[in-house]
Parts: sequence; structure tokens; C-alpha cells
Amino acid sequence: MFFSTPLSGLNASSSALKTVSNNLANMNTDGFKSQTTTFSDLFYQDYGASGSGDPIQSGLGVQVSGSTQDFTNGVISSNGVTSNMALNGSGFFVTQGADGSQTYTRNGDFTTNSAGQLITQAGDQVMGYPASGGVVSTNAKLEPLAVGAGTTSPATPTSTFSLSTNLNSASADGTTFQSPISVYDSLGASHVLTVTYTKTTANQWQYDVSLPSKDIQSGTGITTSVASGTLDFNSSGSLSSPSAPISISVGPLSNGATTMQQTWKLSDASGNSLLTQTASNSSNNSTLQDGFAAGVLNTYTVETDGTIQASFSNGQTRAIGQVAIANFANPEGLSLNGNNEFTSSTASGAAVIGVAGTGGRGTIAGASVEQSNVDVAQQFASLIVYQRAYEANAKAITAFDQLEQDTIAMKS
Repeated sequence: MFFSTPLSGLNASSSALKTVSNNLANMNTDGFKSQTTTFSDLFYQDYGASGSGDPIQSGLGVQVSGSTQDFTNGVISSNGVTSNMALNGSGFFVTQGADGSQTYTRNGDFTTNSAGQLITQAGDQVMGYPASGGVVSTNAKLEPLAVGAGTTSPATPTSTFSLSTNLNSASADGTTFQSPISVYDSLGASHVLTVTYTKTTANQWQYDVSLPSKDIQSGTGITTSVASGTLDFNSSGSLSSPSAPISISVGPLSNGATTMQQTWKLSDASGNSLLTQTASNSSNNSTLQDGFAAGVLNTYTVETDGTIQASFSNGQTRAIGQVAIANFANPEGLSLNGNNEFTSSTASGAAVIGVAGTGGRGTIAGASVEQSNVDVAQQFASLIVYQRAYEANAKAITAFDQLEQDTIAMKS
């Protein structure tokens, strides 16, 4: 019985030393959270009571009562790796194993697999909300996030275009001027529309919109006209007629794309005329259209709310997904799996999954990783304390052993 008390101290100190050594071993593990061993005393043996009635008790040693996890943030280090991300604040990245089980991690040292999906170093998929047409749906079921070269931006046909053009009011009747603009069909192919202006009389020009005949089914000649009309200007040089945008139908196209239905906008958002007639040289100042060809992924960035913004070879930028973040009522209750992974338990409560920066969840730093939060100085100080406790309990065992030896010697 004498040996049990210091032996419990040896066991408790040994457990604490293991915790410290594990912390120190993971001081360079990204996203690692240090642990602290806590103790409690064992049952007491009653020997009676004092003259005043106070109980006389003797303790039977110590036991490990728990192990607490320090979930404070580690230092966030920017490393320029686009697939990496760090959580600044509470929460966990949501990951999924090959067996479909859901796990959680603070280690954002992610990479990509052959399918272009974001994965952890252990191979688990990083989960998030899908996006369609550049719009993220946070009400949809979580799915693996894909950021690989297979991610594309579909072609969008031109629906509107505008020309900022000045026509020389001093031009002689019969003078022509052209404004070319590239537009896109439903397949992402480019076609050059050419607007030809012909001076007919003072303050009036005829316009003709054409494109190469080879672009149209059964097209003949060099160009085919798809729209024409009259442009009237007032004495100030602004377009007075037509006052409404001009609708143009282009097709059927020879490449199999659908007929292009386009609107030629003649004024800007403030109602100012984009076509002018002043006493200066005819010139094309700018063109604008809303279509583009199909594109492949060039690069991507992760915003603070976890939205993954992708840039494509066609010059377009759009959201392709959003990283999901989980919170727990009691993070201390999470089960440790190794590989910097946690699983939920009855003690932790179910995961409450949402968007970074909402509901108490931290924000995300892209192209960064969160370093271990192990305080080396504090761990070495604890190491000395637990080592001394272990030595003291070992001395107590030695003392009890000597007492027993002396007792045995007295009997012999």
C-alpha cells in the first residue's frame, strides 16, 4: 500500500511527460494544437477524527483527470502556395476520407490530386459549397472542391454590344467610315461585325451591319448585310434617331452555332449618345461587348470568406466554390485521429457547418498556413517541473523500499 501512492505519482508524471514530448515533437506541424495534462487527487482513507471532530484522512495519490487542447491560433505564415489556406479564428476545415467519413482539421497545407480536387496531405478531400455560373449555393450539399486544369469557363454568346464612335460632320456626302467589333456565338467562336456609315446629307448617315459571308450558311460574296438603317443627329452632334437600341439577328451560322440575337446599344447608362457627329475626324474611340470564348483555368485565389475565385484564359473571373468551415459547441470533446484530423463525438456535439466569417467562425487567409501553436519555452518549463515530480516520486519509492528492508531486517 505504501508504494501505491508514489507509484501513482510516477504514472501521472509519466503521462504529463509524454504530452510535453508530443507537443515538442509537433512544434513544426502545421495546424497542430498543443495539449496540457491535468491531474486530480485519488480517494482518501479515513483514520478517525480529531478531538474537535475534524476528520483525519490520508490521500492515496494522484491520477490523470484529463487532457486539454489549446485551440488558440498559431502564427499564420504566407507562403504563396495557392492551394494552401489558414483559418484565423475558431473553426475547422471539413474533409472527407475515402470511405466517405467526415473529419475536421486545422491544417490547411492542402494540395491537389490527379482529378484537380483539393486534398489534405493524407489524401482526404476538402469539402465546400458548389458554384454554378459563378454563383455559390450555400444551401447545397457539400462536395469536394475542384481547382484543377479541368475546370473551365463556358463560352457565352454576345447579347449586347456598343460602339463609341464620332463621325466627321464636315464629311462630303457619300463618305464612308467603318467600325469593326468582334462578337462571340454560342460555341465561343469569334465573328467580326462591321458597321459601315455612309454620309447621305447634313446630320444624317446610313448604317449597314455586315459580317463575312463564309460565317453564314449559304453565304455568297465577301460580306453579308444583317441590318441597315438611318442615323439622324441634332445640331449639337448627338444622336436623335433612332432613340432605342437596334436589334440584330445574325445567322444561321455555318459552324452550327445558334443564330446570334444581339442588341446594339446607342447610349450609355446615363443616356448619353455613344454615336456623335462633330467637326473632327471620324474615329472609333472604344468598343464593348458582353460575350467571350470558352476558357481554361489559369489560377485561383481564396478570399477571406472561403470563396474560390478562378481566373480563366478567356479573361473571365468567377467563383468556382466556397470552402466550408465547421464549428463545435465543445471543441475539447473532439476525438484526435492523428494526421491533424479530428472527428466529432457526443462530448463535442455535432458539427455546425457554414461560411467563414459568420456564426463565430474564423476567416480564411489564402496562400498561407497556420503554424503549430506550441510555445517551446513553456513546454521546456513544464518538462522540468514534470521531470522533478517524477524524480521526487521515485525517491519516495526508494524511501519506502528502504523502510521495508529495515523492517524485514528487524524480524530476522
